Amino acid sequence: MVRQKEPLPISVVIPVRNAEPFLEACLASVAQQDPSEIIIVDGRSTDRTVEIARRYTDRVLSDDGQGVAAARRIGVAEARSTWVALVDADVVLPDGSLGRLFDEFKEGRYVGLQAALHSVSGDDYWGRALVQHHRTGRSKNWFGLVATLFERDAFLKIGLDEHFLSGEDIELRVRLERAGARVAVSSRTEVIHRFGEGFGFAQGQWLADGQGLARTVGKHGWRTAWLLALPFAAAVRGIGLTLARREPIWIPYYTCFLVFNYVGLLQAGMQRRRHRSGRARARD
Repeated sequence: MVRQKEPLPISVVIPVRNAEPFLEACLASVAQQDPSEIIIVDGRSTDRTVEIARRYTDRVLSDDGQGVAAARRIGVAEARSTWVALVDADVVLPDGSLGRLFDEFKEGRYVGLQAALHSVSGDDYWGRALVQHHRTGRSKNWFGLVATLFERDAFLKIGLDEHFLSGEDIELRVRLERAGARVAVSSRTEVIHRFGEGFGFAQGQWLADGQGLARTVGKHGWRTAWLLALPFAAAVRGIGLTLARREPIWIPYYTCFLVFNYVGLLQAGMQRRRHRSGRARARD
């Protein structure tokens, strides 16, 4: 008689909002890892996201439109396992990857361990440019929340700032590094990270990145002011590499990356000022 393999003692939490184009492949790959449970936290999707989710789990929750940080917290709080994996809907987990990441997590006694990301996209210019940037940029090795393992109680204690509609991973990384927590990007386990196509998708990425940087600096002050230079530094480095490799095709991408990161920064700054003015008027 063949003994059935025990499920991995991991709850997989996937925050989603209008993720129909990506979700089926993500959930099929997660189910193949045989975790103890899959928890979907939906942000009021208007497409077939919830319908697809229910094919793989009956644990479909709602964040009532509070945003991805709240969705992650809700999912982790509802998890039944000691360990949780935060997985984004645009990720596909290769066979056995969650188990390998879990082994590395325990061996290294990490607070948080993210899988390495192998970025892919369709054939359009903007998707290919995002992939080229991620594969060659330094941010590839920055700890984040794309496909990341935590101990459940440790994650809830650390928490995410739910005022962040984007960039909550940047702010979390600042706090973890300041606290000396052991976090890393895996050197042994790689997952597939899929970018969408079209200029609109790329623009949304840039704006969200810029807004996240601005909110982090607004919260933590001068000690994180260096983050404001990151889009400029990344654009200069990217254009330099493009010219060195005789691939000028990517120069328009890095130009737009630079412009819209700073547009996002300005938007977040204006929102912060309006919020402060509203609170001041309320006190008066």
